[in-house]
Amino acid sequence: MSEFNDFTWVEGSEPHRQRTREIIKKHPEVKKLIGKNPNTIWWILACVGLQITLAYFLKDSPWWLIVAVAWFVGAFPTHTLFVCIHETAHNLVFKKNSWNVFAGIIANFPSLFPTAISFKNYHLKHHAFQGVHELDADLPDYWEAKLINNYFIGKAIWLLLFPFFQAIRTIRCIELAVFDRWVIMNIVAQFAFDALIVYLWGWPALAYMGLSFMFSVGLHPLGARWIQEHYLVLDKNQETYSYYGGLNGINMNVGYHNEHHDMPSIPWNNLPKLKAAAPEYYDNLKYHTSFVKLFFTFLFSQEVGLYSRIARKERGGVVLTDVSTPDIDLAKD
Repeated sequence: MSEFNDFTWVEGSEPHRQRTREIIKKHPEVKKLIGKNPNTIWWILACVGLQITLAYFLKDSPWWLIVAVAWFVGAFPTHTLFVCIHETAHNLVFKKNSWNVFAGIIANFPSLFPTAISFKNYHLKHHAFQGVHELDADLPDYWEAKLINNYFIGKAIWLLLFPFFQAIRTIRCIELAVFDRWVIMNIVAQFAFDALIVYLWGWPALAYMGLSFMFSVGLHPLGARWIQEHYLVLDKNQETYSYYGGLNGINMNVGYHNEHHDMPSIPWNNLPKLKAAAPEYYDNLKYHTSFVKLFFTFLFSQEVGLYSRIARKERGGVVLTDVSTPDIDLAKD
């Protein structure tokens, strides 16, 4: 089928587990990079504090200023908080899982919607079942890819409303649905925070946080991160890409995506060390250096659409109940 009518289907399991085995066999010292980084909590508190402070100062501002500050400033700490939520999802902040849950819930506050714990439940499966349509919520729905197609207007709307498309995808992943006490805690804490902001400073302050969140993952150069990670922009055969640009400094090395998929139990601060320790596995892979360039390439290039993804039917022998830290098991090989 045409590349704009279907995903690129491949046989076999996702490539990262095999590369992890090879790296650990050839460079066993990388196992020392696995661990926790409790200093991530300071990033969380600083970014949450910054967003609360800006919301306070903008509570009586005109809407044009609220939107401008959200796009030019607020999107950045909010995106960093999303990276922090990602770290807590992999239990890479504290040794106790419950502490990671609490840290994720705190990092979630400026984003308005209670997504931290649900993100964890679906994201871990993305690692284990990359490209398996009914299990990987990172892969667009068929109707979504067909609706957006590969035209500018469709892709701009998709980026603008990206959080909603992402949420709708979870419906198809019925096998992964989880509604437990942690999800409930996330919901209660988040809506209590939202209500407190409105009570103290009014709806404009809350709107600033909401707009910051929408821009941080959507119609903004930072939204190019979702394209960078798995869309076939540079190579039709490479399904995961890293980003080695300057924004890794404030986004906690989130661009090291191949490295993260290879060893998801390595915290953000050690991902560059993994790349440096095994250059023969990463230097030959294509990568991005500019979110701005990628943002405009995605919007205007008709060679790239939502179907520009690799998909597979094989689950790779991985079971649903044991997918959180696959590289730990490999490290024991």
